[in-house]
Amino acid sequence: QVQLVESGGGLVQPGGSLRLSCAASGSVFSINAMGWYRQAPGNQRELVAAIHSGGSTNYADSVKGRFTISRDNAKNTVYLQMSSLKPEDTAIYYCNYVDAYIRVWGQGTLVTVSS
Repeated sequence: QVQLVESGGGLVQPGGSLRLSCAASGSVFSINAMGWYRQAPGNQRELVAAIHSGGSTNYADSVKGRFTISRDNAKNTVYLQMSSLKPEDTAIYYCNYVDAYIRVWGQGTLVTVSS
């Protein structure tokens, strides 16, 4: 069993910044990938960014150059630094963990970009 605890969502003005955190606990395998997905009302859940335990990253085109994903393997924690936020970034952001055996989702944290 792996549990994910997310934090850092909230309300921010356009152009502002937020940092999301997601800590994994339990039976975390050393080789894994963690990432962030988001889902806006009426839309499908989409990948925002992901990072492998080896360090490789993957970003959605819509966030490249604005968002940065990083991780602390010693803490089993992944971070999403979001800058130059736009109203269209408003969504529930879900942390995701995947290894060779399981995929786990966090409970989600709401990010609202509005003036």
